[in-house]
Amino acid sequence: MSDAAQPTAAEVRAAAEAVKAALDRHLAAVENRTGEDDPAVYEAFNALAAAAEAYDERLYDRYDEVTPFEIPGVDDALPPYAGPENPNALSVLIRRDYAVVEPQRLLSQAQRLADLDADDPERAQVVGASVHAALGVLFGEYEPDEIASRHKEFGLDEGDSTLWVSAADEPAEPGEWLSAPFEADTQRVVCRFDVSSVFDEDDLEEELDEMRR
Repeated sequence: MSDAAQPTAAEVRAAAEAVKAALDRHLAAVENRTGEDDPAVYEAFNALAAAAEAYDERLYDRYDEVTPFEIPGVDDALPPYAGPENPNALSVLIRRDYAVVEPQRLLSQAQRLADLDADDPERAQVVGASVHAALGVLFGEYEPDEIASRHKEFGLDEGDSTLWVSAADEPAEPGEWLSAPFEADTQRVVCRFDVSSVFDEDDLEEELDEMRR
């Protein structure tokens, strides 16, 4: 960015003051909330997120510095809950990402499992040097939760993960959602839990710098 396009010190200061004001508005909205899904709290949250993002950008452009916190942007926030007050059914959507960091270990573990399957001698021939086949054997043998707890043993490295709990009026019919299992109405999400290295305090500043490059 050229010097002419950089924000002035006064603009950075004004952005900081806007964050302080947005914090006060957010706290006031929380203190006076009328229920779990008070739209005033939602609006104050989004205003705070926008103000923090504007300040963060000006601070970096002017001084090449970053803030030690990250507030999710408006696009990342869930909309107010609009599902049933007393849901009769729930959908739990889970995504976990892995990187195959030790293919040889993965192949070895999958081959061991295939060799133990005496009822299917052809399965022992299936793995070979194919990571694709090894993953099929691994996930066919173990539940996802067990793979998550033993991922290093299988030559995998954990990435981001998220879990969404979505409310429904009635249980789905058998086979109803199998063709598109991960679609979710965000207004029916009761809660969500995210795990990512970007939330680690030691890595946050590095991640923010990478995002700006």
